[in-house]
Amino acid sequence: MKSSAPAHMWGIILLLPSLLAGLQTTTARKNGIDIYSLTVDSQVSSRFAHTVVTSRVVNRADAAREATFQLELPRKAFITNFSMVIDGVTYPGTVQDKAVAQEQYQAAVGRGESAGLVKTAGRQTEQFEVSVTVAPKAKITFELVYQELLRRRLGTYELLLKVKPQQLVKHLQMDIHIFEPQGIGFLETESTFMTQELADALTTSQNKTKAHIRFKPTLSQQQHSQNDQDTILDGNFIVRYDVDRSVSGGSIQIENGYFVHHFAPEDLPTMPKNVIFVIDKSGSMLGRKIQQTREALIKILNDLSPKDQFNLIVFNGKETQWRPSLVKASEENVKEATGYASKIEADGWTNINDAVLSAVELLDASNRAEKLPPGSVSLIILLTDGEPTQGETNPTTIQKNVQEAINNRYSLFCLGFGFNVHYPFLEKLAQDNGGLARRIYEDSDSALQLQDFYQEVANPLLSVVSFEYPSDAVEAVTQDNFRYHFKGSEMVVAGKLQAQGPDVLTAKINGQTHKQNITFQMEASVAQKEEEFRSPKYIYHNFMERLWAFLTINQQLEQMISASGAALKELESQALNLALKYNFVTPLTYMVVTKPEGQEQFQAAGKPVDADNGPRDAFLGGQGHFLKTHARRPQLPKRKGTTLHTDPRLSVTGSMFRPDAFPGLPGPPGDPHFPVRFDSHNFRLHHLKIPDMAPFLDVSMPSVTSATRDPVVLSQAVAQSTKKKDAESATPAESTHPAPAVILPLPGSSVGQLCVDILRFHMPINLFEDPDQGLWVGGVYEKDGFSRIEVHIQESRLFVRASPEYVVVIRDQKSSQYKWKQTLFSDLRSLLIVMDQKGFLELSGPDRVTIGVMRISDPQKRLALLVSHAERFSNRTIGQLGQFYQDIIWDPPVGPDNTTRTLRVPGTEYPATRELKLDYREGLPAKKISCWTVKI
Repeated sequence: MKSSAPAHMWGIILLLPSLLAGLQTTTARKNGIDIYSLTVDSQVSSRFAHTVVTSRVVNRADAAREATFQLELPRKAFITNFSMVIDGVTYPGTVQDKAVAQEQYQAAVGRGESAGLVKTAGRQTEQFEVSVTVAPKAKITFELVYQELLRRRLGTYELLLKVKPQQLVKHLQMDIHIFEPQGIGFLETESTFMTQELADALTTSQNKTKAHIRFKPTLSQQQHSQNDQDTILDGNFIVRYDVDRSVSGGSIQIENGYFVHHFAPEDLPTMPKNVIFVIDKSGSMLGRKIQQTREALIKILNDLSPKDQFNLIVFNGKETQWRPSLVKASEENVKEATGYASKIEADGWTNINDAVLSAVELLDASNRAEKLPPGSVSLIILLTDGEPTQGETNPTTIQKNVQEAINNRYSLFCLGFGFNVHYPFLEKLAQDNGGLARRIYEDSDSALQLQDFYQEVANPLLSVVSFEYPSDAVEAVTQDNFRYHFKGSEMVVAGKLQAQGPDVLTAKINGQTHKQNITFQMEASVAQKEEEFRSPKYIYHNFMERLWAFLTINQQLEQMISASGAALKELESQALNLALKYNFVTPLTYMVVTKPEGQEQFQAAGKPVDADNGPRDAFLGGQGHFLKTHARRPQLPKRKGTTLHTDPRLSVTGSMFRPDAFPGLPGPPGDPHFPVRFDSHNFRLHHLKIPDMAPFLDVSMPSVTSATRDPVVLSQAVAQSTKKKDAESATPAESTHPAPAVILPLPGSSVGQLCVDILRFHMPINLFEDPDQGLWVGGVYEKDGFSRIEVHIQESRLFVRASPEYVVVIRDQKSSQYKWKQTLFSDLRSLLIVMDQKGFLELSGPDRVTIGVMRISDPQKRLALLVSHAERFSNRTIGQLGQFYQDIIWDPPVGPDNTTRTLRVPGTEYPATRELKLDYREGLPAKKISCWTVKI
C-alpha cells in the first residue's frame, strides 16, 4: 500500500541518526572503495527505538585501501553493538569501563599503534567513526546498533534521518517500523532532498497500531540527471507521529516482566504563571546575540496569557528591574515590556548571582503580599552567554546561594547562549532548583530556539505529580515524582514487576491543577498486555527491560550532576554496572573496537562531551574533537567512509493548536512583520500591537465561518524550467528587471489573467483571506517586490513566513528555519510544502489554491508571489487581491488601440490598462507577457 502520511502534527521526538555514506563519487572511483549497500532499519516500540545501520563496502582497487564507517547519532542514544565482518571473520566491539579502556589506550600508544576516540558533538548528535584497511577485492560489512527512548517534546515524536551518500549506491534502503499499542494518532513525512521522482521510492503503510515507512530509491532515481553520476540524496528525511490518547491521558504496557507507563493528560486548563525573565546584557552579548534575544523576548512576551504575571530583569555588572514588582500580562503591560525589550543594549560585565537573587526576592515579595495566585506556577528563566565575572564569581557559591534562596518554592530554567558559557554550572544550577538547562546554539535560528524553549514550559498543566503502584506488584521503578507536567510533554515511568504479582497492575497518579488536587487511576491486565507484544513479527522483543535500564541509567547520570561524596560514588557504581550489563556506551563506558592482526588494534568510542565540560570528561581528547595519535609506521591517507548525520533543526512540529493564539513571528528589530491572533471558530485575524517595531496589519476582517476542504496537487512548472545557479548569487538574467506584478489567473473570465501593481510600499497588506480554504496570505511590498510574505493554513495549523533571507515554517508553536534553495518536501497528506534549489517555495494540496513564493534578485533580493489553481478560491474570498475572486465585471475596452478599460468589483472600480509585465511562473529569466493591469 502506498500512501501519503497523515496531516496532523502533534507528538514526541524520535531522533534517528542521519545517513551519510561519506565516499564521494570521484573519490570512490579514484581509490577503488565502493559502497554497494547501505541500509537503516529502525524498529520503534512504545517510543523506544532500536536502530541498525549496515554498510557494505568493497575495495575494487588492486591495492589495500582504508574504509571508514562514520555515524552521527542522537546524543541521548546509547550505542549497544558494533561489529565488522571481514572475509567471513567478525570483529566485534565490546563495552568496557572507562578505566579499563584507558589502560588499553595507553598500552596501544606505548606500542606505537594508533588509538582514537570519537569526541565530536553537534547540537543534538555525536559522531562515531571507525577505520579499517581493506585488502584488494575484499568486502567488509559494518554494522552499528543503538537505542533511544523517544521523548515527547511540544507534542511530537520525530524520527530524523539525514541522507548523504555522496555517491550512487546500488542498494540503498531505509525501513522504519512503528508499533504503538496505544494507537497511532497521525503519521507524516518530510524531506529536504525529495523530488517528485524520488517520492515514488517512498511508501507508507499504516493501520491502527502499526506503521511501515520504506525509502528505496533506484540508481536512476538517485541521479541528478540521466548522465550525471552524482547523487541527488543530500539532506534530511523526517517521520513524525503521535499516539492516540485516552481520557485518562496515559497507557500502561507490559512485556516479559517489565512495564512502562506513559502519561500525558492534555484536556486540563493551563495553570497561571508568575515568570521572571533574567536577561544577560553584558558586553559578550553584543551584536547578533542581543538582537536575537530581543527578537525572541518580544515574541515570548506577546505569547503570555492574560492570566500570567511577569517581570524583566536585565543585568551586566549590576541588575535592573523593569518594574518594581510583578505585573499582570495585560495588553498595555505587554506593550510597554516589548518596547523596553526592543531597546536592550549590551555592555559591561556579568553578575549572575545578584541577578538571580533579585528575581527570587521579587517572587518572595509578591508571595509575602499574597499576590501569587493560589495554584499558580512560579518560574525564573535565566539567559546568559558567559561565566560570572563580577560580584560573586565562584560557581559553587552561586549555586549554594541560589538554592538556599529558592528553597524548592520556585523553578529555575537556565539557557546557555553559545559555547563561551559554563554550561555544567548552569546545568547544576537548574537541576538543584527544579528546572532544566538548555544550550542555545549560535546560529541564524537562535531566536527560534529561544522561543521554542519557552513554548515547552509555557503551558503547565499539573504540579507535584506522583505515581503510585502496589508494593506487591512492582519491584523497582524509575523516577515516579515530577515537579511539573507541561502541555506537549510526557511523563514516563518504567519498572520491574514482582515475580508472583497480581494479575492486574493498578496505578494511581496524583497531581495538582491550579484549582484542585486531582487523581487519575489506571489498571492493566498483565496477561493481556503481554500478549500485545508477542504478535508483531517485525518488532523486536524483550525491549522493555532495556527501556527500563536505559531510563534508569539516564536518570542516575542526571542525579550525578548535583551529587557529591558517597552519594556520587554510589550513583556512578549503579549506572556503570547497568551500562556494562546491558552493553550501553554511556559517559561512564567506552566501546573498544578490535581489528584484524597487523592493523591499528585499538579504537575506543565514548560519549562526546561539550568543550566546556572540563578536564574530568576530556579523556582521550574529549574537547569536542576526534583525536588520533599517529603510529611510528607510515599511515594510509584518511578517506571518508560511511557517515550518519542528524540535523534536528529541521523539525517543524509544535504543541497542540491553540485557537486563541496564532504564532505570528516577529523578525529582527526594524523588519515589518505580522503578529496576529487567530480565532479558529470565526476565522478572524486579530492584530497585536507591539511598540517600536514596524507597522502591522491594518485591514479589518469580517467574521465568517470556516469550512475546510481537502488540499492540493503540487504544480512544478516553475521548478522544472528554472535554470541552475549558485545558492546566493544572481545570474545576469536576474538583473535589470522592473518590479514584478502579481499575476492572478481569473477563472471564468474572458480576460484569463490579471496583473496587479502594488503601490502600498512598506505597508503590511492583507492579500487573500478565504474562509472556505482556511487560507490567509499577507505581505509587505517594497518598490521592487515583496520583502515579506506570510501564509496561514488553518487545517494544517501551518504558518509560513518568507523573507529574502530565509523561510520560517511554524506548526503550532514549533518553529523551523530554512535557507532559500535548501530543498524541502513535506507531505502532510492534506498539504504539500515544497522548496527547490532554485529559490521556489510552493504550498499546495487537493482542491486547494496553490500559493508560490519565489526569491528574485533584481535590483535587490525580493520576493515574488505566484498563484495557481485560483479557480478553487471561494466567492467569499476577501483581501486586496482576494477581492478579484468575487463577482467582478469588465467594461469593454476603450481608448486608442483598446488599451484601457474598467474593472468593477463589489464596492470599487479600478482603471485597467494593457501593459507588458514580467512573468516568473516559469522560472528565471522571467518572460514578458501582455496583460490587463490594475494598481492597488
